[in-house]
Amino acid sequence: MTATQPDLNVTFVDHMSPRATAGTYTVTLEQRLSDGANPIDGSDPLPSVEHDFEIRAAQFVLDGATVQAVYPARAADGDFRLVLPHITLTKEYLPWEREPKWSRLADKRAPWLALLVFRAGELPGDPEGIALTEQLTVRELIAADDPTVLGPRLTDLPETTLDGQCRSIDVPASLFTAILPTEEELYYLAHVRDVAEPALLADGEILEKGTFSVVTANRFPRAAGDYAVHLVSLEGFDRHLDGSLPEGTETVRLCALWSWSFRNDPDAAFDAAGILNNLVRPGEEDPEQLALRTPRPSAAPETPTPDEQYALDRLHLGYVPVPHRLITGEQSYAWYRGPFTPLTARPAPGIGTDTPRTTADHALIYDQDYGVFDVSYAAAWTLGRTIAIADPSYATEMTRARRELANTATRLMATAADPTRSQVAAAEPEARPGLTALARLARDRGGRSLVDALRAPQLPQDPAARTATEPPRLSRAAARAALAAEPRQAALLATASRRADGLSERLDELGELRLVPFSYLVPDFRMLPPESLRLFRVDPTWIDALLAGARDVATSTTLDVACDQALRRATGTAQRGTYPQAGLLLRSDLVPAWPQMRIAATQDGRALTEVRRDHPAPDMMLCLFDGVPDEVMIREPSEGIHFGIDTTLDGREVIGLRQLTAGTTPPLGATLPGQYFPTGTDTVFSHYLRPAHGDGPADVLRLRGEDGLARQLAAAFPPLTDLHPAQFALELVNAPIEQRLTPAGSTRREPTDRSA
Repeated sequence: MTATQPDLNVTFVDHMSPRATAGTYTVTLEQRLSDGANPIDGSDPLPSVEHDFEIRAAQFVLDGATVQAVYPARAADGDFRLVLPHITLTKEYLPWEREPKWSRLADKRAPWLALLVFRAGELPGDPEGIALTEQLTVRELIAADDPTVLGPRLTDLPETTLDGQCRSIDVPASLFTAILPTEEELYYLAHVRDVAEPALLADGEILEKGTFSVVTANRFPRAAGDYAVHLVSLEGFDRHLDGSLPEGTETVRLCALWSWSFRNDPDAAFDAAGILNNLVRPGEEDPEQLALRTPRPSAAPETPTPDEQYALDRLHLGYVPVPHRLITGEQSYAWYRGPFTPLTARPAPGIGTDTPRTTADHALIYDQDYGVFDVSYAAAWTLGRTIAIADPSYATEMTRARRELANTATRLMATAADPTRSQVAAAEPEARPGLTALARLARDRGGRSLVDALRAPQLPQDPAARTATEPPRLSRAAARAALAAEPRQAALLATASRRADGLSERLDELGELRLVPFSYLVPDFRMLPPESLRLFRVDPTWIDALLAGARDVATSTTLDVACDQALRRATGTAQRGTYPQAGLLLRSDLVPAWPQMRIAATQDGRALTEVRRDHPAPDMMLCLFDGVPDEVMIREPSEGIHFGIDTTLDGREVIGLRQLTAGTTPPLGATLPGQYFPTGTDTVFSHYLRPAHGDGPADVLRLRGEDGLARQLAAAFPPLTDLHPAQFALELVNAPIEQRLTPAGSTRREPTDRSA
């Protein structure tokens, strides 16, 4: 996935009402006669015709296929204190299929559904908060025997419907009025979501392409414990949506269309923001602390000697000391550095780019001042050779390719002194010379008929005369030099190209370091301690040596060396353009928690391509880029949508504002950096919650009225005086955590920029 791809493409719509809601309708047909525009009055008018029909919709039972997703997920366990639970329905018009009978809203359309959240112990029939319901008939639902129980006021239901089954919950009257959204609040709590480009990642709700309706709750699970969520029908309660109930009502019986439960456990929740902040904090003090190198030893002297400074400089350059046996058999140490370096590596010409080798000695670098070897490139060459030999298919294919090249080169050298045969061998490198000559003779007959040729006198028997008619023989050196001619090089390249595909694929994998053991990439565990983030550049010479070791397999003769350039050209391994140039390593509990976190790197504003992403260990992640970034962004994988409020760095519960105007910068739906609601020291919890019910904290949003959240939030976008449901939903989309690493090493955490 490249960094230029959007998180997702979602459109929010206020509502999507059907042209006709559920109910019984009558069609009346009246027939009138007219003469043009003039009606014809008759004493015997034609009779009218009436026809009744019914539009049916979900009312007491909801099909499971109608529910696309819920959030928090069923049986989820985490920190949901800032989350408003929601349910996503596959029918985009379902919340508006039934029309309120006693609506008090002049220009707004409230849904007939509500999503209610209950703490454990609040519902008498569900003390554990595990979403238990009671199965009743519809008749029992609407006509309770107990006068203190209020059911939905529904009339004119057919007998078949009354005898049908449904699920119900009994809510204490005081709790019902404390948490029930008013009709005006219901208007804000349902909207339609049109997903054009879903991002199927693991966090939040997994989106699917299509159009869906969404119903959101108005209650935060602020207290720790279990919670039950019920999608209930408010049909028949139109007169009570202002919170008023008939005198003597102790219990309200609701039809529960869908139910699930989850647990809010803040103490056991994963503190992703804190972990991410700790990962980048060393870079705030000194950007060099995020470089991939062994840390300076704590016992290092303040004023080191020249020898000690030499060792410290090597560690600073990313090297580690490794055991080394000299050719004389003595045990010593050498310096090793993998392909990941804390700075730009110096060029090392001639390593892996000149001619094939049979040993790694050519890649050893000797420090004459201290008598110590640098074995970095020699180890890379040996590793490449080991990986190649360990792969039977690659080793066999490379051996076959070199043998075919050697055979082709032998034929080209054998015919180098004969212009005619040389031309044929170069044009048809796989053809056998004798058969080719016969084919040419059959094609043009040498300028005479075959019979005439057979009648002609034989060649002279004198050896001297016969030798005079043959082309002169070339020396071995001259024949080898003749291979450099362009036609012969083209013939060798054609032979190598037939074997190049399989070889190129494996060499390309090596070029991305996919088969390299992690201990070669990070040779010392102290370079990547637990809960650390490290940035690095990639040494192209190290990859050159690695590929050379793999490519030099089956190089046995000087003729193999002479043909090597054709094989390199065919496999494309002489090019460095496809090598990764930089990357990052992350070792943290954040990796298993966010296995598909988004990492975007840019260079001068241009998005870099992620060449490779891998997990060397469950708590490690490796990312390689095709350039050296000047900014890296790490973002929580929140491409799934959920609703609620955010927190600022100082811990205030606020709403991170998003752009509501199209055709602007930032674009519609994007986060407005640094803009929050409410401002100052105020929070959503301190100003926009209803009074607490019972022993728990205040946790129900207060949306209605001039001082309600909806209109006050609209005031942050002048000249708006109110919000539509789609706008309100957009503002409540939870912003995922984001961390940016900038050239100066500064970091900042802010709501992400997601188009909607």
